[in-house]
Amino acid sequence: MKNILSIAFLLLILSSGRSQPVHEDERYVAETDPAVLEKLEQWQDLKFGLLMHWGSYSQWGIVESWSLCPEDYGWCQRTKGENPKNYYEYKKEYEDLKKTFNPVKFDPAKWADAAKDAGMKYVVFTTKHHDGFSMFDTKYTDYKVTDPGCPFSSHPKANITKEIFEAFRANGMWAGAYFSKPDWNNKNYWDPYFPPFDRNVNYDPALYPDKWEKFVRFTHNQILELATDYGDLDILWLDGGWVKKWSPENVNKNYEGKFTESGEGGFIKHRIVDQDIRMDELVTKVREKQPGILVVDRAVHGINQNYLTPENRVPEAALPYPWESCIISGGGWSFNPDARYMSGREGIHMLADIVAKGGNLLLNVAPSPEGELQQGAYDLLAEFGKWIKVNSEGIYDTRAVAPFKENNICLTRAKDGTTYFIYLAGEGEDEIPAEIIITSKQPDRGAQVSVLGSNLRLKWKKEGEGFKVTIPESLRKDPPCDYAWTIKVSKLKSS
Repeated sequence: MKNILSIAFLLLILSSGRSQPVHEDERYVAETDPAVLEKLEQWQDLKFGLLMHWGSYSQWGIVESWSLCPEDYGWCQRTKGENPKNYYEYKKEYEDLKKTFNPVKFDPAKWADAAKDAGMKYVVFTTKHHDGFSMFDTKYTDYKVTDPGCPFSSHPKANITKEIFEAFRANGMWAGAYFSKPDWNNKNYWDPYFPPFDRNVNYDPALYPDKWEKFVRFTHNQILELATDYGDLDILWLDGGWVKKWSPENVNKNYEGKFTESGEGGFIKHRIVDQDIRMDELVTKVREKQPGILVVDRAVHGINQNYLTPENRVPEAALPYPWESCIISGGGWSFNPDARYMSGREGIHMLADIVAKGGNLLLNVAPSPEGELQQGAYDLLAEFGKWIKVNSEGIYDTRAVAPFKENNICLTRAKDGTTYFIYLAGEGEDEIPAEIIITSKQPDRGAQVSVLGSNLRLKWKKEGEGFKVTIPESLRKDPPCDYAWTIKVSKLKSS
């Protein structure tokens, strides 16, 4: 009977998970700690950050970690190594990449300079991905970049995480630590006695509580190392949302409909397993060392997800809580030798769209196995930088204002009420139009209207409930920047 009830419960979860995908605005729980709220308000002013996926896997140019996972997605397929068709031999070859990881061209100051020039205000770096390879000098595993078995361990900058945080802080940027809660190298997560079934722990923590407790302590210890030994941390960005405490009442809100079937007969790709790592306790300990730090326990409904992180997509509308789109700039999350990067137009339009909807853009750039960024990445960052230098006041320190977007015009508002209308130029549109019409807002009498990057005061007139602004020919023919132009209105008419 117990087994029958368990199967019935699982089937209920599966059917509801497929038919009722969760909506993002149902998953946010507001923070109450004043220090965290103040930090969150500051973070919402930053708007633009850099995400970096980097590890020993970059040597193979593959998707980070996931080829170790015995799930049958196309992007999990094993394509490198001498024995990709033998899982256990492949796993050994993958983990032996530690023995050849030697990014001698690693220059974090160069990365930080490029990010600062692009207008980025914070970095989130992968201190450890799901494969368990630690990019910092942890005391709790030898599967790390500073272990003598890794050739880079003798380099003066071997403690990669520390070097990156220090370089970016030196440029006035926030430091954020990406950390994977699952660890596929740790024997107390994937016990060598059992084969891994999927991304989850490969045993039942309820049947082996001592083993699970060792993993919980390991996770706490590693995160507390980062909170203790790596300077001021602003963000703890946790991945692996399936590692959490499960209960029947929160299953549909948390799992996001990720139960799927595949193959002719159909089977569950991954399961629900209760993996309670006592997150409330951990966050309390972290904030004793880093007061006010933002915690992003991704895809886990509750108080420890200070902002939400739509992945590789931009929401269709403004969201009613703090959020950040994490977006691949080119190739994949991890290094791809043939990466093709988004154009400057695409990137700038995306940034304006996200900011208009009240979010931040966290743009992922992946270093090479030698420790360099590709030229395409530098070129893209330079495009952002040229545009931001002209249009920064319409991006930073702003908030969303309805209707957020009119066709190809994004709206943002400064805290003093100044409103910005960012006109997104079409492909091949190199001149500002002679007239731009806004239908939803209207300047107040005596308001000053201009285009950022120009000292010209523009003429405007009422047009229904909106207004029409006229752009003089000299400005149209010689715009202050490429791809998007920002109309600034000093004061709007009260609605």
